[in-house]
Amino acid sequence: MQETIQRYRNHRKDVHNTLREQHLQQLKQEAIELMKKIELLEASKRKLLGEDLGSCTCEELQQIQQQLEQSLKRIRERKIQVFKEQMDQLKEKEKTLAAENAMLCEIREKIGQQARQESNEDREMVALTESSENSDVETELFIGPPEGRIKRTLTSLYI
Repeated sequence: MQETIQRYRNHRKDVHNTLREQHLQQLKQEAIELMKKIELLEASKRKLLGEDLGSCTCEELQQIQQQLEQSLKRIRERKIQVFKEQMDQLKEKEKTLAAENAMLCEIREKIGQQARQESNEDREMVALTESSENSDVETELFIGPPEGRIKRTLTSLYI
């Protein structure tokens, strides 16, 4: 029985090791493939940047040129789209600021009208005050017959 258990354990270890080795081999293979892809992408990038073009054929150069022209076309289209969006935003902002400006002008006009009205009222009050001070109405209190008031008034005017 011990022998069977030992064989089972050994077999299980062997199977486990074999699966582990297969998995490691698969991971190594994937890593190698990814490294190749990275190298190809880097070479393509260098060619698009204008580096390492000495080994390119005429067809490859034309292909690179077409790729660059397509890329430039997409970039320019995106740039135009962004500019249009910015212009739309600025137009909206312009409308908002124009409305705000109109509102502020109305407020300023109302305040100016109130100030002119208050100024006119102040002038009227000053004019009324000055006219009341210069009036010929006698406001002093006299006790006695009216003749005495007339004489005093005449004497005060000549003095």
